[in-house]
Amino acid sequence: MFSFEEIKPFTDFRQLCDGKVYTALPDDWVLGLTDVVDSTGAIAAGRYKAVNMAGAAAISAAMNALSGKSFPYSFGGDGALIAVPGDDAEALAAALRGTRHWVEQKLGLELRAALVPVSEVRLSGHQVAVARFAPSDAVSYAMFSGGGADWAAEAMKVGRFHLSREDDPTFADLTGLSCRWAPSPSRKGVILSLIVKKQPEAAWEEFSVAVDRLLTLVNKLERDGHPIPATGAQFAWPPRGVTLEALTSEEGSLAARKIRLWLVGCLAWILGRTGWNLGEFDPTVYRRYTMMNSDYRKFEDGLRMTLDCSPETQAEIDVLLGRERDRGILQFGQHTQDAAIMTCIVPSIYTNRHFHFLDGIDGGYTAAARNLDRAAHSAGNA
Repeated sequence: MFSFEEIKPFTDFRQLCDGKVYTALPDDWVLGLTDVVDSTGAIAAGRYKAVNMAGAAAISAAMNALSGKSFPYSFGGDGALIAVPGDDAEALAAALRGTRHWVEQKLGLELRAALVPVSEVRLSGHQVAVARFAPSDAVSYAMFSGGGADWAAEAMKVGRFHLSREDDPTFADLTGLSCRWAPSPSRKGVILSLIVKKQPEAAWEEFSVAVDRLLTLVNKLERDGHPIPATGAQFAWPPRGVTLEALTSEEGSLAARKIRLWLVGCLAWILGRTGWNLGEFDPTVYRRYTMMNSDYRKFEDGLRMTLDCSPETQAEIDVLLGRERDRGILQFGQHTQDAAIMTCIVPSIYTNRHFHFLDGIDGGYTAAARNLDRAAHSAGNA
């Protein structure tokens, strides 16, 4: 029986285009997808943290619903992609419905949610293969290739495979979901959100060579362009996202939950400033693992990166990708801003196994995807 946990993880990110690290998902698996409707408008209204929270919520709900089982997933900024065996499809469907209900009732955002059988993806002529990339010794993230994830997302957006609504919905269990870290401002000049996809007519080998050239350039950056400082993210005071995090629970009044989070945030800020330990909790180690465990680069039918770089390096990236685009190898979209933000899932502060999803503070991936779509549309009309 196929198990994501049994896939050998790779640690050299430049292997992401090596077909040998990917394994095809079985036909009896399903893909769960979510997507915030009009995330662009919400971000323009200053609700970037709420959009990111909605995107990560489905992953948190699935982790809690599946009681610690390991499964492939990817955070997309304003949505998520999750893959589970058919035996867990019902539990995942309930988690996604609960997430949709929570996002709509608590965040005031509309959320699409769909469950797509992998067998249907293959009938469409696409593939879904996964790999495991381990950014640290504590966590691993899934990489998706084969075009199936993109096909499923487009099918969801036109109303296929959507999850029906229940008469008496309940909120998903979002225990562990948080967004209390301070933004990480660029230290080099800009935070660049970048999405790079293969042109449909291009050969995978040509695309792989182009991506390797891009990564060679990125590898020249300090710490490969990682937007989080080497010592880790900063504990924020006053804590960020208190209201959003308080909304993830129904335990006690909203005011009481916010007060508790303020107190926890104050304690974390003090520990971060002093370096003092609290029992088994070592804030220095915890902060360092927030950096190491972050998903600032990934592959979901295309390369996605959130980089800290200089305007000069951004210009070099533009030239390189523009040349490969003109050769018909790839298409790309990008967006620049002055800081990166994290949305997190922390099952326990006493282990190093916590997960940190990065995006640009201006809704970087959403804006980059919009710019990619515009570029593809312009090319199609050329």
